[in-house]
Amino acid sequence: MPPISRETRDDSRRHLPLLVIYTGGTIGMVPSKRGLAASPHFEPRLRNALVTLPQERRDALPTFDVIETSPAIDSSAASPHDWQRLADLAKARQSGYKGIVILHGTDTLAWTASSLAFQLQGIGIPIVVTGAMRPLGSDGSDALDNIEAALRFASCPELQEVAVCFAGKLTRATRTRKQHTHALDAFDSPNLAPIGELVDHHPVIKPSRTLAAQGRPAPPTAADYQTLHPSAVARIVLWPGIDAKLVRQWLSNAHVRGALLEVWGGGNIPDDSALANTLAEASASGRLLAAISQCPKGEISIGAYAASHSLENANVLSGGDMTPEAAMTKLFHLLALPISHEARRHRFMASLAGER
Repeated sequence: MPPISRETRDDSRRHLPLLVIYTGGTIGMVPSKRGLAASPHFEPRLRNALVTLPQERRDALPTFDVIETSPAIDSSAASPHDWQRLADLAKARQSGYKGIVILHGTDTLAWTASSLAFQLQGIGIPIVVTGAMRPLGSDGSDALDNIEAALRFASCPELQEVAVCFAGKLTRATRTRKQHTHALDAFDSPNLAPIGELVDHHPVIKPSRTLAAQGRPAPPTAADYQTLHPSAVARIVLWPGIDAKLVRQWLSNAHVRGALLEVWGGGNIPDDSALANTLAEASASGRLLAAISQCPKGEISIGAYAASHSLENANVLSGGDMTPEAAMTKLFHLLALPISHEARRHRFMASLAGER
């Protein structure tokens, strides 16, 4: 029997519904005596809101099922174990749907989306993560627009990766950051142009920017996040006057198996022998160390400046132009894989989900 082509698989999926996974967040909150509060039973409110769209747009919407995570995920309290719970849910449900929309709180949306991208490499269907800055149904809410856009992008078979949809833009999950606390256009992709946008309520994908167009490999061995402490990766942002003793305390913690250093400019740290020795000792002990720039745009180049030689000598890996969210979730993902330390270092330097 001849193999089934990608086109045949895509065509067979075309008539399947979408799956909407509601995890909680501002998008589904309702007023209470103590202010906005989480509320279950989101599906009836969602479907009632979609009925208010103009008839032509309503008719063009894909059919979809809705499920809710239980318990709901508080975005500001989300942990790596929540990331894996969502990834496992998407894996278990993917065969019955042509795409998945995940509704999530905005505070850590970029973190969850980045982690999902590493866990769901090679997923083969669109996974679109979105949320809202204001609750569905409230005055001036962006919720309905974001949901409508996410449903449309999740119906595009050429999108075979995890992406974030917000304010009409579709950005790669591993390139996305929350950049504003209140603006409706709260998310940005500092080092990669959007991979799609909504034009007159129609999704337009930039084919050359998708992972599918770049021939990404099949997913690696599954990671088990339950084997790691939620704080297995430390995030250490350098500041002028930082004391090497503090860094040593973080890196010597029994739970910490890796760390992301946020350094200055193109990859510089203080000329401090105590700090250099601390990093070298941590690396030699088997901890997975990587560095990115504190600058939101551009990349680091370890070794280009004399002030970065300590990183090079300590075998600290370059995070290139990765976002902090992508670098942190990637380190955690690699540490949860049953592979050697050298294999983790090698995979960190490779682009697994379009993150660098």
